[in-house]
This record gives sequence, structure tokens and C-alpha cells, in this order.
Amino acid sequence: MNYSIHVFPTATVEVPFPEVYWMEGFGDWARLQFQMALLRSEENTILINTGFPPDCAPLAAAWRRAFGERCQLQRPDEWKTEEHLRAAGVTPDSVGHVLLTPIQLYATGNLRLFPNSRIGVSRKGFIEDIIAPVYPHHVPRQGCLSDSDLFWLLGDNHSNLLLLEDRHEVLPGLVCHWIGVHHRSSMLIEVQTEKGIVMISDCAFHYANVEEQRPLGIAESIIEAHSAYAKIREEADIFIPLYDPKVQERFPGGRVA
Repeated sequence: MNYSIHVFPTATVEVPFPEVYWMEGFGDWARLQFQMALLRSEENTILINTGFPPDCAPLAAAWRRAFGERCQLQRPDEWKTEEHLRAAGVTPDSVGHVLLTPIQLYATGNLRLFPNSRIGVSRKGFIEDIIAPVYPHHVPRQGCLSDSDLFWLLGDNHSNLLLLEDRHEVLPGLVCHWIGVHHRSSMLIEVQTEKGIVMISDCAFHYANVEEQRPLGIAESIIEAHSAYAKIREEADIFIPLYDPKVQERFPGGRVA
């Protein structure tokens, strides 16, 4: 089954260069453009990530404290999740699955828009990022998922929580792989399209991480990075790094397939 893929920007920010490229460019800065992806087939509508919370000021302030005043998060109103869906002619009720990679506030910020969707997360990532971390993380749990959304997922909406195995065929032509690198909940999402296999992930921030074999800086495993990037180079016809502004340049309007 083939899917169309439409990628939307959700926010942009400058970060220290070594966050994107491991042990490179100390003193320099790199731009990230966070993105979400809408997948559609004749039968199914799937959203990869839900964008930043309606009020992203607390998150923006935390990033400025961590990285400095140059780290200014920008999220125009037209980049809000509801606006993107409206422009694409999609209602939240029509979204059958929401896939999260990684489990972080910039991906989980609008979960409550989708009370009828299956919420797909890596089982390994949900355990190790949220429920029972096996080592100290650089992001507090509340930076992954708000308390209210966590209680909602485990309580009133527990029947819609879909814990994905390390390789999990969600639907025909749509496979999620646990990939790691950035977070324990980071996945590589493989999508069948008319242009071939498209892989989408946060395991690389920029194309150059994969294409030039320059590992991600803010990585929990450089070893996983090399393995993930080799898999992408060998198996993907198209790769979409979820934070690279060049996605919108290579695919005008974000229309990948």
C-alpha cells in the first residue's frame, strides 16, 4: 500500500552546533526546524508527532536557560498543529494513528486533539524514557510528556495506547523500527510510497548526519548512530530528518510523496 507524505514545520530555533554534530563547531550555531508528517493512503490517515504545546513559552524559556539567549524558539500561528491539519483538509477525528518519535514535548504537545486515535510509541522507549529509566537522562520526565497527558494515556485513554515492538508493522506499508540514538523512544518510521521507501526519524537532525556520516551531537549513543545511518543509507530511497530546514527545500511545500 502506498502513502502520500506531507511534512509541516512546527517551530524553528538555533542551537549550539555541537548539539547537531558530535564534537564539531564549538562556538558555532545550527538551525533546527521541527516538523511533523501527515501520511495518507486510500484507507488510512496517520500523523507523525503532534507539534509543540499550545503554550510553548515554558519550553522556550528552558531552552534559553540551557543554551543561551541566541536560542530563541519561534512558532508562528500558522505552524500550529490545528492550522496545518485544517489547511490539509484533515480533521483530528479522521486521524487513525498518531506515532511519536521521540516522546518529547515538541512531539507530544497536542495529544488531546486526538482522543480517538491509536497513540503509537516504542514499548522500549516508553519504559526507559517514561516508566522505568535505566540511567539518568538529560531531559526530565516532564520534558517528555506532561503529567496530565501521561495520566490520560494510562487512564481514560489507555485503550488507545499502542506499545510498539522493536519492529512493528502498524499498517500495510507502514513499519516502525526502534532506532535509539537521540532518545530511547526514537524510532525509524518506514513508509511505502510511489517513490519507494521513505524513512522518517529524529535519529538524525540534519541530512549531513547521515549523508556525510557525521554523528548527532545530542545523542545517547554514537554507536547506535553509526548503525542507524548505515541502515538508512542502504535501505531508504528517501530520508526525512525531522529537524532539518532543508526538507522544505528538497520537497517544496513539504510534499515528499
